[in-house]
Amino acid sequence: MHPSGRLFFHEFRAFTDGFHCASESDRLDAFTLQCHIDIMSKIKTVCVYCGSGPGTNPRFVESAIGLGKVLAENGIRLVYGGGSIGLMGAVATSVLDHGGTVTGIIPDFLTARENALKRVQEMIVTPDMHERKRLMFERSDAFVALPGGIGTLEELVEQLTWQQLGRHSKPILLANIDNFWEPLLALLAHMRATQFIRATLAVDILKAERVEDILPRLRSAAARAPAGTEELAPEIARRL
Repeated sequence: MHPSGRLFFHEFRAFTDGFHCASESDRLDAFTLQCHIDIMSKIKTVCVYCGSGPGTNPRFVESAIGLGKVLAENGIRLVYGGGSIGLMGAVATSVLDHGGTVTGIIPDFLTARENALKRVQEMIVTPDMHERKRLMFERSDAFVALPGGIGTLEELVEQLTWQQLGRHSKPILLANIDNFWEPLLALLAHMRATQFIRATLAVDILKAERVEDILPRLRSAAARAPAGTEELAPEIARRL
């Protein structure tokens, strides 16, 4: 079994034990199997935010390729920014190379600059960045931020803000490859210490240093989310 599969079943068993889903012999009986199916069914699409460049660390591209492989092997559609270069191109190409499906969403003015990837099964060209981000949200069950620049940071922080304000409960995860996101995590800790992030407006962000940990942590978080709180109504999204 793939290492990410072993880790998922380990985390799944720990989660279900708390609800007595597993039998004493740890067999997947009918009820436990249904719990397992329900958890997995919550994550069908993952939006990946990442750079349109490769960065200076080879592990950034390696991780993008690895994440694409994991998504494809688990039958999870990638939603991303539509480009064919940098980490964007790496993760999308990897999903396609491993038999997965991809939705690219790109504003018209970036189709040439970021070389829109023609191989994807679905490419949506939007009139502007706002429409791009709205559609990326609506079409995704969870969000992952690989290393990237200002655009990646802006997209990530927008989802954190909507979540903080109670507009959705979709999981948001930092792929902290070689500690890339540590400065942001330190800033969030500073905001908590100075009480600009308060307990009543918590920021719930996941973190994974290894690609194989990303999907299990997203699934675990999705399983804990209260029913009916995952979605942001389209009419609300248009106003944000």
